[in-house]
Amino acid sequence: MHIIDLHCDALLKLQEDKSRDFFSPELEVNSSRLAEGKVKLQFFAVFLEPDYTPEEKFARAIDQIDLFYEKVVKADSRIRHITSWSQVDDLKHDETGAVLTLEGAEAFGDDLGKLRTLYRLGVMSIGLTWNNANLCADGIGESRGAGLTDFGREVVALNNKHKVLTDVTHLSVKGFWDVLKLAAYPIATHSNAISICGHRRNLDDEQLKALFKAGGIAGLVYNPPFIGENEKGSLISELLKHAEHLIKLGGENQIALGSDFDGIPTHVHGLSHAGEHPRFASALKDKFGEETARKITSGNAAAFFREIE
Repeated sequence: MHIIDLHCDALLKLQEDKSRDFFSPELEVNSSRLAEGKVKLQFFAVFLEPDYTPEEKFARAIDQIDLFYEKVVKADSRIRHITSWSQVDDLKHDETGAVLTLEGAEAFGDDLGKLRTLYRLGVMSIGLTWNNANLCADGIGESRGAGLTDFGREVVALNNKHKVLTDVTHLSVKGFWDVLKLAAYPIATHSNAISICGHRRNLDDEQLKALFKAGGIAGLVYNPPFIGENEKGSLISELLKHAEHLIKLGGENQIALGSDFDGIPTHVHGLSHAGEHPRFASALKDKFGEETARKITSGNAAAFFREIE
């Protein structure tokens, strides 16, 4: 059963220690683990820590993109850089597609020229914020809770024009609803259900139903604080509760996976790196049957990308 994973932070780890390469065992998403986990498509996020100047943030974003090209795509012949959504269906049986994404608009500040540069470099999905506020919108960690700015609306419009996804993960609640009104290709790359786990980063039932109605998909995230409050660590069975809830909300054809590997300090028991995706796939099959499991692990995301082209 193939996997499509909508979020990982391997590029940040490669940037933090330039001695690492894409074969490093310190990476939860690396070459061998992608093969072991039967990952057909992997999203690689460009993420910037908040304590840099605007100039430094763009430079660091470009550095992570260079690492993507040099240490991921160029270094592994089995990795195919996806620059058009139609290429996903063209992947050969032994290839893994790699999609470049941006987590937080801080990388381009208020400069649409920088944003267009990121498009040209292959960025195909943009999360407008991390948890903080920026010039596009408030993140979920900003107590003001404002929605999109006029500039943020411009960014969503440009995403639509370039067939780039707009990721609602990390947005304020008002920002989420603003995006749903504007985005042609809305997606929540790594968010769970707040009805099952009350973390602020999760989405409530009305948000999830609206995302599904808009044709978007939601990636189940493997980060234990977003799964449950088990002091001994989260279990795969707890993550299944989120899948079950999203199915009850009408999302059987719109649930996907967004592991957040390399960006989380703790792990679900048995889901500590990309090579262990099949354990969750097997649990999904046992719980919901093979057809639904295939939809969640890759089919729904693949169908979503197909509609963009």
